[in-house]
Amino acid sequence: MSDAKPPRDELDPTSPPKRTLLLSTGGALLVAAVIVFAAVLPAEYNQDPLGLGRATGLSRLWAPKEVAVSADAATGPSARREPVAFRSDTFEIPLAADGDEGRRNTLEFKVRLPKGATLVYGWRAEGLQIPEDLMFDFHGHTVAMASGGEVTVADYEKSSGSQANGSLVAPVDGIHGWYFRNRSDRPIKIRLKLSGFYQLVPGGQEGNLAGIQPVAPPSVGLP
Repeated sequence: MSDAKPPRDELDPTSPPKRTLLLSTGGALLVAAVIVFAAVLPAEYNQDPLGLGRATGLSRLWAPKEVAVSADAATGPSARREPVAFRSDTFEIPLAADGDEGRRNTLEFKVRLPKGATLVYGWRAEGLQIPEDLMFDFHGHTVAMASGGEVTVADYEKSSGSQANGSLVAPVDGIHGWYFRNRSDRPIKIRLKLSGFYQLVPGGQEGNLAGIQPVAPPSVGLP
């Protein structure tokens, strides 16, 4: 007598055939893969290998929130035209030792800026041993003759030190720059670099009584 058992499918007629199980499993895996590539990757990770995210709009779900900003959101327009040409200059400003009989240890140097124009600057003191021995007053003001005798003054920075770097957007139409005072016992030299939309003050006029001129031909306008 044989002990061989019939296949499980014959013992349990309700169980699905193996072929059906394999097809069902494969179909489920295929559907899962389509969901991952067509929905999850575009929406969650901004990955769209099949291009379905763009077609269905799911890629937009990943995109960061966009906030519109006006060009006038700051105190002035973010972009503007300037009434004067862009230029760059380097100056050397000599200062005598403290106690000089001609008071040549002090000097004021300014440039002319229209209201709203930008000035980028950097300066350092050469020959200065103690930074605190150099006092400076960075400020600007309108010109009395141009403003009918009334002067508007803007103070930017009063301090001491051997160098400074920064930028300025002129709050008034006028002359803007520095008053330097050397309190050390030896002469020093200020090397000043400027770039922006400014004009030089002619020597002998207010803001440049010492007649300071660029050390090299200025770079004005486009190259």
